[in-house]
Amino acid sequence: MQANHDTHIVQIALPVPLRRAFDYRVPAGEKPPQLGQLVLANFANRDMAGVVVGFGPSSELEATKIKNYQQTLPSKFKLPAELLTLCQWLSDYYLHPLGEVLQSSIPPYLRQGKALPENNYWQLSREGKGLNHDALKRSPKQQQILRYLLEHGYFDSEQRKQLDFSASTIKALEQKGLLERTDTEPEQKQAQARVSELLKQKALELNGEQQAAVDAVRFHHFACYLLHGATGSGKTEVYLQLSERALRAGQQVLVLVPEIGLSPQTVQRFRQRFNVPLIELHSGVSEAQRARNWLQALDGSAQIIIGTRLAALSPLKHAGLIIVDEEHDLAYKQQDGLRYSARDLSIYRANQLKIPIVLGSATPSLESLKQALDKKYHHLVLKQRASGSAAPLLQCLDLRDQNMHAGLSQAALGAIRSCLERGEQALVFQNRRGYAAVQLCHHCGWMSECPRCSASMTLHSRPARLHCHHCDWRSRVYQSCPNCQQSQLESRGVGTEQLEQALQQSFPETPVLRVDRDSSRSKKSFADKLAQVQSGQACVLVGTQMLAKGHHFPNLKLVIVTDADQGFFSSDFRGMERMGQLLMQVAGRAGREGSRGLVLLQSHRPDHPLLQLLCQRGYYSFARHLLSERLHNELPPYSFSAQFRAESKRAENASALLETLRSAYSRLYPPSQEHSLLGPMPSSMEKIQDRYRFQLSVKANKRSTLKSIVKALVDELEQSALSKRVRWSLDIDPLETA
Repeated sequence: MQANHDTHIVQIALPVPLRRAFDYRVPAGEKPPQLGQLVLANFANRDMAGVVVGFGPSSELEATKIKNYQQTLPSKFKLPAELLTLCQWLSDYYLHPLGEVLQSSIPPYLRQGKALPENNYWQLSREGKGLNHDALKRSPKQQQILRYLLEHGYFDSEQRKQLDFSASTIKALEQKGLLERTDTEPEQKQAQARVSELLKQKALELNGEQQAAVDAVRFHHFACYLLHGATGSGKTEVYLQLSERALRAGQQVLVLVPEIGLSPQTVQRFRQRFNVPLIELHSGVSEAQRARNWLQALDGSAQIIIGTRLAALSPLKHAGLIIVDEEHDLAYKQQDGLRYSARDLSIYRANQLKIPIVLGSATPSLESLKQALDKKYHHLVLKQRASGSAAPLLQCLDLRDQNMHAGLSQAALGAIRSCLERGEQALVFQNRRGYAAVQLCHHCGWMSECPRCSASMTLHSRPARLHCHHCDWRSRVYQSCPNCQQSQLESRGVGTEQLEQALQQSFPETPVLRVDRDSSRSKKSFADKLAQVQSGQACVLVGTQMLAKGHHFPNLKLVIVTDADQGFFSSDFRGMERMGQLLMQVAGRAGREGSRGLVLLQSHRPDHPLLQLLCQRGYYSFARHLLSERLHNELPPYSFSAQFRAESKRAENASALLETLRSAYSRLYPPSQEHSLLGPMPSSMEKIQDRYRFQLSVKANKRSTLKSIVKALVDELEQSALSKRVRWSLDIDPLETA
């Protein structure tokens, strides 16, 4: 990027699928913009906001063809140079248009030049601050607001919605003179916390392994640390104490979590510990509040930033530490548009900022584990649980020739019964929501297939419907077969709804709580169920991978995995790795405090050597074995790959576009052991939303070789007339082969 301000030719990155910036002139009488400012420009007869990325003494275009941009948008910010450079790297690494990368980094409210709506803040009046926690117990809703304000000091319009504080309750407190409203932020949030006031809560005493991990991290220069800690080993306390060191130096801490569902508990832990401004950045925050939070990260007033992958692109004025929790999680990789990895981006960013980054996981990705074994990352290991409890015992249950009840063997049901009789909690893990996988005609073999996708429609019971989880198509449940009109319809496969009903019938006196995307759509519903489990009351949890990681349930002693065999049948070479990670993550919920937990893995292949290795020797030995297999087969992380995908309502068009790439590859590159091409071939799910999907994969033994080949193929694609009629995408370092 150039920065010559002596010229009136401005290079603007626009949110269009073209891999370059565009030259415009500064309108007469307008002050030249600065790097990183937003301007409004007309492109292809459309007005759009773009980012100024450079200035040029001349242009390749004829002078008469260079248009003026329309105006500099009245935004309250400009992108800092560090973030501009980061977006340029992203564009170059993932071969994605710079304008679209920059657009992804800026909250919608800001990139559209919208004025932020007024935000109100509420805090206790002087009289209100004198009340004790139970002063309003005769009015539970007012009492709830009082307790929140006594603990947190204030709440704003966005938090009011999230906390479900009603307008009538707030008005009643205002009329009593206990509550004050203002349109400016309370002083305690605006001010930086003094060092003596940094901690709200005293740090916990670390065990030897935790202390060694904290002492190993060096600040003020780049290093990547893989915190490989067993489930329940106290990784969060390590994060908190490392964050304290950065905050005492006046620096910001960026904490990434893989899913919105893990955000509340992480935010709670950090808010309980620190008396500094903390913001959240994820899609669960309203657009207006996200813009406000982003601006606070930009000006440095927010000292702790917690969010999902989009937070990896937040500005950091005083960056001091980056933490990536559950670094192995697939959610860190964007699966459409700009297909970036927030983890990999954060490692690059920490290097550029010369600050440490900590990657935490009980089940590290093979890529990160290899880097640690190669001494490129510092490998910090926490083997023991922070509570002192033993790791759970893993046992396989042989399902062959067993009588099953809604996917559970008699041995599993007996284990649940014994657990409940002891007043403990059990978790039944089923990674499929709905009632059953498919509705089937026993007479002719008809199946409830989605009319728009190459997938069956899941049967749901509450409310009764057939639902495609890929395109959201919904249909009524059939009472008779639409193909042969017979009434012998059956459901096949077990989902969380069916398990919930079966367990309620088997244990009628015990609460059965289902936690999946259908039952926990609202934050309040999810939080209420977690609070019920945290209370310690005997219950049975039924859930998907929403429960597999991050949660701490002190009285949960038994985990049952209904199907431990899924990874054995995956067409993806990463399937076995993901199976091991998921099994160990969900197993880690058991026995985190007190007596040792028990994990029962139901399997039709209990003697499978990899499953036995995982159960007997743990994830580290399991992962080392998978790494040796990857090395032998020259698969990532011992090679590098990219994947072109094409989709069209006409299958022949999608296939033909990728055939042009195969032809170009054969023409440009002679056969070599250094690189190879696979495809084009149909994706594992060939059709989604009436669009046929094909893929072509490129593999190379060097990153530089891969980049050179992919760049040449992208140039070929952009020159193809067919590329204008077929939707295509490029995925560098793809997570899936389909």
